[in-house]
Amino acid sequence: MPPPPPAGLRVLIVEDDADIRESTGMLLRRHGYDVRLADGGRAGLEQVLTDPPDIAIVDIAMPDLDGITLTRRIKESGDLPVILLTARDLPSDVVHGLDAGADDYVTKPYDATVLLARMRAVARRRGGTDPTDDVERFDGIVVDRAARRVTRGEEAISLTSTEFRLLEALLDNAGIVLSRAQALRRVWGDEEWAEERVVDTNIQRLRAKLRTDAIQTVRGFGYRLDAP
Repeated sequence: MPPPPPAGLRVLIVEDDADIRESTGMLLRRHGYDVRLADGGRAGLEQVLTDPPDIAIVDIAMPDLDGITLTRRIKESGDLPVILLTARDLPSDVVHGLDAGADDYVTKPYDATVLLARMRAVARRRGGTDPTDDVERFDGIVVDRAARRVTRGEEAISLTSTEFRLLEALLDNAGIVLSRAQALRRVWGDEEWAEERVVDTNIQRLRAKLRTDAIQTVRGFGYRLDAP
């Protein structure tokens, strides 16, 4: 069973489709989140400015203020994490959202377990989850985030700090494509020398050290970790 969110974690859902807005709100409430709803981009922006949540889930296609513009406005007002909900699965749409400052994205119609995983990943990056959730397993590999230790059975796998951060990024996006641009921002930050090919090089090293086929290449876009 997935771990609960931090007590009182407030989530704002900005979605003009009433059915999706209400069903997403019900899902997150059932899993312990404090949920607020906004029926469009302008209403969402007003809530962010007057009563900021801890996380915002923002639909891209809204008529009054689109999700990408809203994301930019949110990021101008502070460092509020944003997860985009999008019916568009073209890499260019996702890249535009990430370039606007979004922390993650989920494609509609979304799988509930995927959205909840994305929520936990954002909460983890904010430092609010139970430390027992720091140990994760896939393909016979055990990753202890707190101890920064990776093992396969009794064998310790030595990773560089960069490789470990890249592995964390893949784990946080398990089952979802991690774009090269997203990996660059997450792992290398503002280092101007970093180019997308550095992601490919480190993925190759990570695969070799972990001896796993769970890290899949998604042509023309990025990588996906196939893990529970």
